[in-house]
Amino acid sequence: MKNILAFAGSNSKTSINKQLAVYAAGLIEEGTVNVLDLNNFNLPIYGVDYEKQHGIPESAKTFLKHINEADAIVLSLAEHNGAYASVFKNLIDWMSRIDGKFWSEKPMLIMATSPGARGGVTVLEIAKNRFAYMGGKIVASYSLPSFNDYFSEGKIIETSLDTALKQEVIKLTNAL
Repeated sequence: MKNILAFAGSNSKTSINKQLAVYAAGLIEEGTVNVLDLNNFNLPIYGVDYEKQHGIPESAKTFLKHINEADAIVLSLAEHNGAYASVFKNLIDWMSRIDGKFWSEKPMLIMATSPGARGGVTVLEIAKNRFAYMGGKIVASYSLPSFNDYFSEGKIIETSLDTALKQEVIKLTNAL
């Protein structure tokens, strides 16, 4: 049985990206899904001086352990001002201090959603351009526009958008 790691690049307790990640991971028929919440991985803001004085926080090591134990990753990125949410950027900064290729070539489905019509497309482009340098193996990607219009009761309610996500999930499962 495959171990699927799902999480959102957000620390919002009501994260729409976490809802999307959980839904997408649930579409994988053969596998065990481990959903993580960044709120459970409290990290100080990365700084060289902090690292020299205190070392690498256990939370960063624990999160990286979850990545290493996974067979695939389902990640939905929150977009803040056209880039990663600060909490996610901080997490990847810490993990990169442990292992510069921390994604470990795990097959990834990366996604984004937002209340707006662009659906986090800008942050997805950033991730597509950066993750390969960090050991990322993006095999599928998806953007859900206008979350509040198209997602309800734990699922995508617009058929063509749901079908498009399911096609991306198949790409991920085929890469396992």
